[in-house]
Amino acid sequence: MATAGPTRIEDDPAASRDAWLRTRTYLNGHRHELTDAALRDFKPEDFIPGTRLLARPGWIPDHPVPLEDVQLAWADEAPATPIDGDASELDRIRPISDDRTRFRRYSDAVEHLARPRLFENRSCYRLLDVDGGVRPSLTFGLGAYFDVIDICEAAAHEFTAAQLDGQAGPPTTPFRAMVGDPTDLARRPVMAATSTMVLRLDRATGDAEFVLHWRDPAKVASGGGLYQVMPVGMFQPSHDAAWNQANDFDLWRSISRELSEELLGSTEDYGSGIAPIDYDAWGFYRSLWHARTDGRLRVFWLGLGMDPLTYVTDMLTVAVFDADLFDQTFQRLVTTNDEGHRVELEDGTGRASGIPFRADQIMRLTHDEPMQPAGAALLHLAWKHRAQLLS
Repeated sequence: MATAGPTRIEDDPAASRDAWLRTRTYLNGHRHELTDAALRDFKPEDFIPGTRLLARPGWIPDHPVPLEDVQLAWADEAPATPIDGDASELDRIRPISDDRTRFRRYSDAVEHLARPRLFENRSCYRLLDVDGGVRPSLTFGLGAYFDVIDICEAAAHEFTAAQLDGQAGPPTTPFRAMVGDPTDLARRPVMAATSTMVLRLDRATGDAEFVLHWRDPAKVASGGGLYQVMPVGMFQPSHDAAWNQANDFDLWRSISRELSEELLGSTEDYGSGIAPIDYDAWGFYRSLWHARTDGRLRVFWLGLGMDPLTYVTDMLTVAVFDADLFDQTFQRLVTTNDEGHRVELEDGTGRASGIPFRADQIMRLTHDEPMQPAGAALLHLAWKHRAQLLS
């Protein structure tokens, strides 16, 4: 009498989902170590020197560029790419639903099995081209946030699953092999986040400190469990209503919204589903704009790069606030926000303060702590260019 063989995970929807969740949980708990392992897939010259962030020649300027010198261009039609988030190469990491079909996209699995607090497929500005130089030029079209989940998080999940398999020899990662060079903007849809290092500068003493964030994996879909500068946000319209596409297509407007939301805990609802934001009438934006014109706030572009584990793309900026402006603007600086919590450093006086912008802190965060590669690269570059940033 024949006996049934062992049930394979591929034949058991519940086992398939359990295995997916174990891998997803491991990814969120070990992103720093997994990034270390992912470095081996690239050559040293692929990285920004001294960092773990991938970049092409021309993506990182020799010196900080004033943000107003960064030019944005728009393409009405974004070209198709050979890489999509429902490629068959992802079958190995797509769990099985109760009807015994695989979840079509990685974002579908996240939605049903591990939904974080913030999870919405909103429109984003898709990065199409980068022209570096003294006045960098960036070309964008229209894209969607879930491309980050369906490609970037899926690629990280695939890498994690291969590492957990413990096989001898190179892990099998067919989707990552299909992506190829993650810095090739023509291979896949690339949505870029803006990572901003906020520096509070005391001109009387020359001392500076910066704001640091810990991203909660229960709240965010990407980069959870890691330290990061703040604010960070996708470069995207404030709402999917058509009039916001042009009105919000501006790096400083995007950064301003993130400063308000992440540092002050302000709402992300600007009423722009009814009418576009009137930035000139927004008191917070208007006061920062005046501070930029009189030199109390200076904002710089330091380039952009990609995470070697997730292929997530970050544009790197620094906002240097004079101390009195910072203290006035952020009197109600939040401790916890919708994406995690601000990291407080005891300064010996019994109160919490920002992180001192000093060599020892930069070295600790970029070498010893589990920090997101984009944030670590931003700290490294800011310290390298501290003379210009703090002048």
